[in-house]
Amino acid sequence: MVEQASNRIFTELMAEMTAGSPASAPRAFLLDGSTVRLPHTPALCQSYPLGSNQHGEAHFPLLRVLVAHDVYTGLAMPPEFGPMHGPRAVSEQQLLESAIGRLPGGSVIIGDANFGVFSVAHAGAQSDRPVLLRLTAIRAQHLLGACLRDGLDRRVVWRPSRWDRKSHPGLPADACVRGRVLVRRVQPDNGATPFLLYLFTTLATTSDEAFDLYGKRWSIETDLRTLKTTLRLEQLTCCTPDMVAKEINMGIAAYNLVRALTCLASQQSDIPPRGYSFTAVRRIVEVFTPELAAAPNAQAAKRVFDQMMHYIQQAKLPHRTRKRPSYPRRVLKPQKTYPRK
Repeated sequence: MVEQASNRIFTELMAEMTAGSPASAPRAFLLDGSTVRLPHTPALCQSYPLGSNQHGEAHFPLLRVLVAHDVYTGLAMPPEFGPMHGPRAVSEQQLLESAIGRLPGGSVIIGDANFGVFSVAHAGAQSDRPVLLRLTAIRAQHLLGACLRDGLDRRVVWRPSRWDRKSHPGLPADACVRGRVLVRRVQPDNGATPFLLYLFTTLATTSDEAFDLYGKRWSIETDLRTLKTTLRLEQLTCCTPDMVAKEINMGIAAYNLVRALTCLASQQSDIPPRGYSFTAVRRIVEVFTPELAAAPNAQAAKRVFDQMMHYIQQAKLPHRTRKRPSYPRRVLKPQKTYPRK
């Protein structure tokens, strides 16, 4: 029931919020993976086996999670997740193949180099969802079979390698994906050395539009920080697999409801939804929710809601014209109480 409710919240909010988005904003989803710590309980350790390294077995079970967030509104699809270790361990690519069918039809899939593999591109082609994936230099060189240079835009036919067929034995004999490989020299915002960026896409857009769209990929990092830090989903508290699934789905439902209010504020102010502070909007919602619940009639509830939206309009992110300087760092010497390892 909780999973169905979370999925329905996402589906209906996507339909309503996307209708109010500008026509120039593509329906695209940013995908990325992360890990979540779970309590050390017998039930969770059995479902999500513990990992180990050269120092021994870990204490906390780890959950691998794949999230998908809308580029413009920030709304999040309920994630796919599975064990990170053990015989049933899942990869981010496997989770994507399971989640891709739940994305709205025709949505563009944007992924970093970890998703720039044939299985992801083929899954997008089979589900009629365009992809925009970053490639490693070696994979781009293999696809092009030529020297990589700035400004390259060439059509290719991507066929699975021997390793791809070994890891995905169900691929058809004639499996292939038709698309383009784009190469451009980019300059990082922090002033670091420019480098060549390699993209594979099945979109019928110009190379400038493709690189501009991929430039929004950093938003998924701030969305993950919001989920794990602001909503405290980095360390779950439930002690059974079923309750873990409920905690994740309810966390995503709460996240989407806050994002929906920022979208409503965006429609009134013409400021993009990502131009509002998620933390500030969340605190405003927490303050006004009891008053909304206690409203004696619809008119009183509307007055409280309008007042809440007035304060949400003030929760805009600051517009900084230059990067803030970083604080000087120094190494603190360890105390001499114990011998240094």
